[in-house]
Amino acid sequence: MFPRRTTPPRGRSAYSNGLHPPPTAPQSYDYNHQSLPGVNSFPRLERLPSYEWNPPPSTSTVQPRHMPAMINGRKRQNDQFSAHHVKRQRVDTPSHHLSSPPLIHSRPPHHRTDRAVAEPSRLSLTGFDHSYPGPNLDVRPQVPAVLESSSSLHASITDKPYPQLSCQMVELFEACQQQPSDLQRKEVCRSRLQQDIQQIFPSARLYLTGSSMNGLGSRCSDADICLVIKGNKKPDALRVLGRLLKLFKTLSYVERNQLIRAKVPILRFREKGSDLEFDLNVNNTVGIRNTFLLRSYAYADLRVRPMILVIKKWARYNNINDASKGTLSSYTLVLMVLHYLQTLSEPVLPSLQRDYPESFNPLMDLDMVPEGPKHIPPYISRNKSSLGELLLGFLKYYATEFSWDKQVISVREARAFPKNNSKEWNNKFICVEEPFERNNVARAVHEKLKFDAIKAKFAESCRLLHERKELNSILPFRAIIIKESSRG
Repeated sequence: MFPRRTTPPRGRSAYSNGLHPPPTAPQSYDYNHQSLPGVNSFPRLERLPSYEWNPPPSTSTVQPRHMPAMINGRKRQNDQFSAHHVKRQRVDTPSHHLSSPPLIHSRPPHHRTDRAVAEPSRLSLTGFDHSYPGPNLDVRPQVPAVLESSSSLHASITDKPYPQLSCQMVELFEACQQQPSDLQRKEVCRSRLQQDIQQIFPSARLYLTGSSMNGLGSRCSDADICLVIKGNKKPDALRVLGRLLKLFKTLSYVERNQLIRAKVPILRFREKGSDLEFDLNVNNTVGIRNTFLLRSYAYADLRVRPMILVIKKWARYNNINDASKGTLSSYTLVLMVLHYLQTLSEPVLPSLQRDYPESFNPLMDLDMVPEGPKHIPPYISRNKSSLGELLLGFLKYYATEFSWDKQVISVREARAFPKNNSKEWNNKFICVEEPFERNNVARAVHEKLKFDAIKAKFAESCRLLHERKELNSILPFRAIIIKESSRG
């Protein structure tokens, strides 16, 4: 396992134009996920109303020059990428290697050796394609080359340390990651809601954000949606949500409406007759920005998504993943994982905001946010750790190495910086910096009892996993798989 480094190297190249089509989208959604066998192969879905994230489309047919991939700061000379081109809203993903043998292999494209591996003008890294086709165009997602079976996927990691643990992590990820049907249900409801909301707020637009969009969702993930109302005067969120609450009570397809007066007020509701829950906020546009940032990290390395999904399941099982009850939010957990992966002596991930500040400018116009990361070249990590090694390292880092009382986790800077006496960090048990607003996303942990419980779970799980080296020692992964597989 790689030792940790104290300060991250600067100037390393980051993430790539994504290269694979979605496992999770209706036709008007067209994501590009790098995913596992069986997920990319989904039937053609009926066309749904498209997202209205559409500044004037470019009519240029000129392709920008290609950008070479980078391997920890060096240009990549081989040709292990394939470009897949889809239209409409989409999020593309890179065909990076697992540092252990890759989860997914892609066919190399036909190109000259001096050309880069992606076509930035045609592929959107983590955003919506602004060039929408006309209603008569046939939009079919292209399916990347993948390993032929789950058994070959598992076989590809058996020569690495902790093969059983790594295989179990992959198996859990395969069973639990968000499916096309899951996202389709969310999009259908979002589309209907937008039409109904526009009856009282004609200029409003509704966007799916969070794990539904950033590639880190599971089959049981709730849906976060942001209502954007533009105007000269900032709308009062509680007043808007109050009006929506009255509206939603008249709608036949939603139920259990609840107005939650938090720091960021939300309207929580469910799709009628299902367990799909939505949290709707008003103009919390930082959620849109960080959705695209996390999306970029999620697909920068094939180990990231399985790693995060397993850790979220572990935290939920151990009752430390509920901000409303004084523990860690899922967003906080994700940032903690990314921080760990950034600060290894051989990083799995770079700092995208540090290396490409113009692509994640917090002042960028909202309509241009998806365009920001499109032309960032690939980041290929030299880190060869298996998933099992990384999970053990993550638990050990927060159980024995990280100084909770002295350090602030910063994904923005790819380091932990010392606490100061500012109100944001002083006298806080856990400090995790929000990458754009730079406030503390772990502020929900405000009781010492809960903080001690979180630390105890890290220590106990680190010990158990080190001793037994299999996932069942820290969560009942087989039972979770059965439960998730039973979802329609």
